Amino acid sequence: MAPSTVAVELLSPKEKNRLRKPVVEKMRRDRINSSIEQLKLLLEQEFARHQPNSKLEKADILEMAVSYLKHSKAFAAAAGPKSLHQDYSEGYSWCLQEAVQFLTLHAASDTQRKLLY
Repeated sequence: MAPSTVAVELLSPKEKNRLRKPVVEKMRRDRINSSIEQLKLLLEQEFARHQPNSKLEKADILEMAVSYLKHSKAFAAAAGPKSLHQDYSEGYSWCLQEAVQFLTLHAASDTQRKLLY
């Protein structure tokens, strides 16, 4: 049972710290567990691919997150930096392909034929 506020006021600072420590420690553990759970949700597909039916421990989640980040960083470095012009060109090409695919899937009206040609 928690001490009453009157009793807490009569305690020395050292005793107050001793009472406060478990509460602070519980809050810290809750923050850690919450963050690990968020990592687990963010990397859910990665976990399913590597360990589909196993129960994940906290250490497994952290190891998988580190591995995933290292892999992602290495992949990004291998791809190399893209220029703004290259990004624009790739986006434009993708958009044009999508538009052509959309127009060819639907009934060909006169306007659609003009757009395609």
